[in-house]
Amino acid sequence: MDVLAVVASTALGAIFLFAGASKVAGRQQWVGQAVDLGVPRQVAALVPWFEIVLGAVLIVRIAPLLAAVVALAVLLVFTVLIAWQLRRPDRPPCACFGSWSTAPLSFGDIVRNVVLMTIAVVAAVA
Repeated sequence: MDVLAVVASTALGAIFLFAGASKVAGRQQWVGQAVDLGVPRQVAALVPWFEIVLGAVLIVRIAPLLAAVVALAVLLVFTVLIAWQLRRPDRPPCACFGSWSTAPLSFGDIVRNVVLMTIAVVAAVA
């Protein structure tokens, strides 16, 4: 087992766990913010739980390659959604980390996700 892959997978898993738990903690606020981002209400309600499960799977390293690829795909979807929203003059809050992220979407959110996608690639291939 490559130490770099374990560190990358654990770090990414912790970030997904934190993001999901933050959304669960502020559920009503999160769902409203997600809907403002264009996420269907039913999907928004499931996202935090999916993030928590994915984070745990990444940390425990169950099917590590598959988990890293799923994390990469999820981050890609989130990044596309952010980029799409950046075209709007009235940018909603990121809501990426629940009530911890109330600032309007910015290019910095894309940069953060690109860094996280890089970590997912390292977790997958290291």
